[in-house]
Amino acid sequence: MNQSLLIQNRNTNKIYECASMTESVTFTSKRTGSPGKLEFSLLKAGDLAFFEGDPVRFSVDGTLIFYGYVFTKEKDRWGVISVTAYDQTRYLLAKQAYRFVGATAEDIIRRIAKDFGLTVGALADTGYTIPYLDFGSGKSCLDIIQSALQQVTINTGKVFVFYDDAGKLSLRESGAWKSDAMIGSGSFATDYSYKTDIDSDTYNSIKLVRPNSTTGKAEVYQEQDSEKIGKWGLLQYYEQVDEELNAAQITAQAKTLLTYYDRVLRTLSIEALGVLGLRAGQMVFVNIPDLGDISLSKYVLLESVEHTFENDKHTMRLETRALSGW
Repeated sequence: MNQSLLIQNRNTNKIYECASMTESVTFTSKRTGSPGKLEFSLLKAGDLAFFEGDPVRFSVDGTLIFYGYVFTKEKDRWGVISVTAYDQTRYLLAKQAYRFVGATAEDIIRRIAKDFGLTVGALADTGYTIPYLDFGSGKSCLDIIQSALQQVTINTGKVFVFYDDAGKLSLRESGAWKSDAMIGSGSFATDYSYKTDIDSDTYNSIKLVRPNSTTGKAEVYQEQDSEKIGKWGLLQYYEQVDEELNAAQITAQAKTLLTYYDRVLRTLSIEALGVLGLRAGQMVFVNIPDLGDISLSKYVLLESVEHTFENDKHTMRLETRALSGW
């Protein structure tokens, strides 16, 4: 396994190859809420000198795994330096007020990226225009983008992942981003844990409320599954929608939400041998028979992926979730 860990000193423009100085490198990606993160420790050698904000590039066997910037350094008494670097989505944790009218998620990404001086790459066409979004200063830009993508999912049923692709902000549809790998018993997987619940992200009743400034009264639109309510009790999802939406649009939203949330949530954590290029937001085929209440043999959505490169070994930890239930 041929690793390359390059750090560029911005002050001198000198580039250091640090792979031989490290014992372990970990790259973590999450589908929502967090920037890509690279963590490594090294023992300083020669004239190595780098600082916060300096670019970091990590690749394995010619495959680029990470490109980002040093954010933290910590040195112990033995001279070992622990480093954390993030990709450019880290800058989107800044909070800023935005208001969008008749914009797509792609438009929103481009607008925010321009304001923060970030590089944009390929953005998939979500096929949906969001009528209205208004955010005060309490939300981060990353949360704003995720809120826009949530609106896309609610109205189209499609899941899109926003991520940094080697220094370029990118957007892809998860359903069309499938890995060639198969993870399962006898194929990469070394251990797993399986959890079922209706506690954290399950709803069998959807209530959407539209304010009416003319009448001063709220209009309620509701979709529910009476059979599941009888089994689980009433688990209600409540949201106020934009006044500009018409009845047909709101009803369609409620139906889509019920389809998405009206199920037992099944999550699977897998320890496995490493697969280069696999990251959160992708779909990967998982084949584990007799998992518990089901036998799993289908594509699932990767919620988080942690790659560890240590002592010439590559392992990974996956948190997986089906695109629309299992």
